[in-house]
Amino acid sequence: MSLFEKFSQARALEQALMEMPINPTGTVISEVVSASEAIIGGQLKIMAGTNNYLGLTFDADCVAAGQQALLEAGTGTTGSRMANGTYQQHLYLETEIAEFFDFSHGMVFSTGYSANIGMLTALLNTEDSVLIDSEGHASLFDGCRMSGAKIYRFKHNDPEGLRKRLSRLGEAGKDALIVVEGLYSVRGDCAPLKEYVDVKNEFGSYLMVDEAHSLGLYGENGRGLAEDQGVSDEVDFIVGTFSKSLGSIGGFCVSNHPELSLIRYASRPYIFTASPSPSVIATTRQALKKIKNCPELREIVWSNAQLLHSGLSQLGFQIGADVSPVIGIPFEDREVALTYWQDLFNKGVYTNLILPPAAPDGGSLIRCSVTAAHSKEQIRVILDAFDAIKNS
Repeated sequence: MSLFEKFSQARALEQALMEMPINPTGTVISEVVSASEAIIGGQLKIMAGTNNYLGLTFDADCVAAGQQALLEAGTGTTGSRMANGTYQQHLYLETEIAEFFDFSHGMVFSTGYSANIGMLTALLNTEDSVLIDSEGHASLFDGCRMSGAKIYRFKHNDPEGLRKRLSRLGEAGKDALIVVEGLYSVRGDCAPLKEYVDVKNEFGSYLMVDEAHSLGLYGENGRGLAEDQGVSDEVDFIVGTFSKSLGSIGGFCVSNHPELSLIRYASRPYIFTASPSPSVIATTRQALKKIKNCPELREIVWSNAQLLHSGLSQLGFQIGADVSPVIGIPFEDREVALTYWQDLFNKGVYTNLILPPAAPDGGSLIRCSVTAAHSKEQIRVILDAFDAIKNS
């Protein structure tokens, strides 16, 4: 087998996508007009496929904080914290993210992907067992595989399935790590964290929750689904990213376990990745303040989410029952999904096309996400586009 022979399936998919008038995986945004609009292919599009849930990418205070940091500390750190030294701003953010979640310890990574890889490979080794939701993010599965731990999948959002898996492990179930997400970014459904906590306590296991897509949206203080379901104190590790509601880039872990500070000496992505640049840290810190001080942003997101969810349901699309800012519209036929995506694009609406293996159950999805930056009129334009295509 030649070095490149393994790419035959990827080549076939690329060929199919290249035959479309617009390749969904190769669209180029030539100009970002606002937090909800961009110029693609010379035309203005409503961005209905971003994760910019609170619409903070153009927030004046966040932009100003980043500009000031550029002037004061330059464009980048040019190395890892272990090698080049920690900037004071990194420590400020770690303290602030821990305080935001009301946890004792916080740790900042350069991306959300590296946060998951870094935590899982440091926490787990070949002697450990990890149980992961079957629809967990790729970074969670990658971290589990790279750790060398024994991996056990359980059915999506199925606490009883998790319980059965743990019971079969016997003594190994004690000290096993359970890995789930809060809000799942493809279907837009939420984990039953209360039930997972019950299972965790029954077997003496540990629980890690990825709040990447739920941070800023759920809970009285916007801390995520664990706060919303009242189980924050029972979660051992909360991981997440700054690239969704916070409109920046980077990742984090917070925990009440003091051993989190030791992860710095065992996590290769932390040790060997350049630390976040000063401007990124500054905009993230400012965005974190917005979550705490501007609850009205969450109210707007949820109002928009309800409007889009109810509208798509009334049009007859088989979407999930959970109302959330993420809506996945499933298609059994990949070609139908491709056509829908193209037609939506032509009508001025940019969405996310998700194909196997990223799409669950072997099908394809069009993923929409709404933000606080979307106007009610833009939501209506999105719904009108779906309606016109469905009835064409």
